[in-house]
Amino acid sequence: MTARSRKQSQLNDHVAQLIQCRRCPRMIPSPVSGGPIVSDVIIIGQAPGVREPVLNRPFAWTAGKTLFRWFEEFCGMSEAAVRSTIYFAAVCRCFPGKAPGGSDRVPAPDEIRNCSSWMNDEFEILCPRLAIPVGKLAIAQFIAIERLDAVIGRKFQIKRAGVIVDLIPLPHPSGASPWHRLSPGKELLGKAMRKIAHHPAIRTLQQQLAQSPPRSQR
Repeated sequence: MTARSRKQSQLNDHVAQLIQCRRCPRMIPSPVSGGPIVSDVIIIGQAPGVREPVLNRPFAWTAGKTLFRWFEEFCGMSEAAVRSTIYFAAVCRCFPGKAPGGSDRVPAPDEIRNCSSWMNDEFEILCPRLAIPVGKLAIAQFIAIERLDAVIGRKFQIKRAGVIVDLIPLPHPSGASPWHRLSPGKELLGKAMRKIAHHPAIRTLQQQLAQSPPRSQR
């Protein structure tokens, strides 16, 4: 068995167990997964919205359209290409439900802890070269963050589950926040995406896609 096929087998088992998880009684199952994509790149979202469980994939609605537009513009990768070559993780994998004010509820610390072991296992299995946390909650799982403008546009090196990996944070692409559309956020987003586009792990994916384009989108 090759190293890649071993990773694929481990990831298949991992995702099969993940989607059965019911650790958090306040969360609304089922967990959302992007599938067992063996990759050197991992995108970490915050938590699914109300649409993602229905459509059965992460970043399935408005925020996803914006995120995939960034990858198309800066990396030349379509949504289908990103989904077929990059592993999608999240701080929490289930929809947290709505807060009293009508917005999506922010996951509680115990829920984040409950879900963190899934991400640890993913880092151990994949040993990624590049991690891309999207949004403050995701970024905060790896590095201290007080302001987005202090971390967006920079590359960090972190260790997760014993794996050393490059970290390039992104702002959340939600339409609820104008941060990435206004200065200095717009410029810092461009700087971050250019760092992602030039990262060797992304370059490798681009070469693979040039040889074998994705057939279809999930």
